[in-house]
Amino acid sequence: METIKILIGYAVYLPIALFLTYYVSKTLFKNSKVYMLDIFKGREEIAFATNKLFETGFYLLNIGFALMILQMNLYNDSYQLLIEKLSYKIGAFSIYLGLMLFINLYFFFRGKRKASQAAAVQ
Repeated sequence: METIKILIGYAVYLPIALFLTYYVSKTLFKNSKVYMLDIFKGREEIAFATNKLFETGFYLLNIGFALMILQMNLYNDSYQLLIEKLSYKIGAFSIYLGLMLFINLYFFFRGKRKASQAAAVQ
């Protein structure tokens, strides 16, 4: 019986974690192209390539973290505890994704500021 609960937990957690990672990544990196173009002074090829590298790193970090925290100890637990553990795990992962989003935004804004400062010096 415990094995079924663990499998249910994985079947719920993994698709949600992967979807959240996909959604945040697509939203962030679709909109960050504007910043990259500004940072790289309109040079599309390098701006889009850099944006794609950031996106790939974002996926690797977040999917890796989601898999790293996958373990669920559900021995002799009720379905209520399964739902509570899932909500805690998904909530914690959502907070982590939000932090990663803001860290990426910080780097985009920082790059934009540095590019503006360099342009002002010239």
